[in-house]
Amino acid sequence: MPKFRAIFMGTPDFAVPCLAKLCEICNVVTVITQPDKKRGRGQKLTPSPVKTFALEHNIPVLQPVKIKEFSFVKKLADLKPDIIIVVAFGQILSQAILDIPPKGCINVHASLLPRYRGAAPIHWAIIRGEKETGVTTMYMDAGLDTGDIILNDSIQITDDMTTEVLHDKLMIMGAALLDRTIKQIETGTVQRKAQDDALSTYSPLLNDTTCRIEWKKSALSIHNQVRGLNSWPVAYSILEGKKIKIWQTALSEENFLHPGEIVRITKHGFLVAAETGSIEILELQAPNKKRMSARDYINGHKLTLPLTFE
Repeated sequence: MPKFRAIFMGTPDFAVPCLAKLCEICNVVTVITQPDKKRGRGQKLTPSPVKTFALEHNIPVLQPVKIKEFSFVKKLADLKPDIIIVVAFGQILSQAILDIPPKGCINVHASLLPRYRGAAPIHWAIIRGEKETGVTTMYMDAGLDTGDIILNDSIQITDDMTTEVLHDKLMIMGAALLDRTIKQIETGTVQRKAQDDALSTYSPLLNDTTCRIEWKKSALSIHNQVRGLNSWPVAYSILEGKKIKIWQTALSEENFLHPGEIVRITKHGFLVAAETGSIEILELQAPNKKRMSARDYINGHKLTLPLTFE
């Protein structure tokens, strides 16, 4: 059986294992990724991880600023793909693009749809204290992650798992699920299941409000926020006028009167009161410094208690 002519659309690290797998099972004629972005202190233009992989494997790369433009849609149609695979691309496809490949546009999404549609499903699953998540493949439609489900696979979220750890597990699962999905499409055994919109939840873009810790929340909620934002964009709070990023915490059941107050220095860091329970800060990062253990931070700073995070 001839291999499908495939176009791959993706941008970050999460998409790379799926592209690698697609190269094994399909004829990848072109990769579409976001334009290079300025990064780092030198603001050097840097290609996406997907572009880097594609160039290393001699796959043509296109980087449209707006994928919906008529001239670019025509360019895609002229490539005559059998199938288009989309993994964390970063732009919404028009109906004109969705109609191009006869075998459909297939999306690999990092949640158990219809739960956590949207831009940041891995982060929000942890921030909201979920015990399970996974990866779903689906036929794309004009909605935001609303298309018919093909396959999914699940994973348990442990109490101290961070987004970084979960991300790395899900991206490998995604590649394996894409492999199974393509094989089902090739053999004509694929089945599709409509999503139940009544069960849907949304994972919005992360912003400063998402990252700033509100100490008048429960210790569990704060702990989930910290691990859900590790390793990007990282939770933070203000201490003595400085923005302190909080990388790692542990839960304590001890209760105190004033949320945000550092109540005592501990063996591994310091204990901070929450609305219910308290949080032991284990790892943090001061402005213009590297992340460090809270213990090392304490050893390098004269902390006179009481102090309170804003």
